[in-house]
Amino acid sequence: MNRILIVLGAVLVLLGVAWPWVRRLPLFHLPGDIVIDRPGFKFFFPITTMLLISGIISLIAWLFRR
Repeated sequence: MNRILIVLGAVLVLLGVAWPWVRRLPLFHLPGDIVIDRPGFKFFFPITTMLLISGIISLIAWLFRR
């Protein structure tokens, strides 16, 4: 458990340092993400992005278990 928390913390720190570059990635604007933009109201539901992130996290967890 300690190793997982250390790795997770290191990943978050690296993501924070690289945020100016990560922000430019086309995440959260993928085909399949639901966006309803009306005057005075904006609804955003990133279905495709959540599936992609879930798959990546599952792959990383599977690799750590091996």
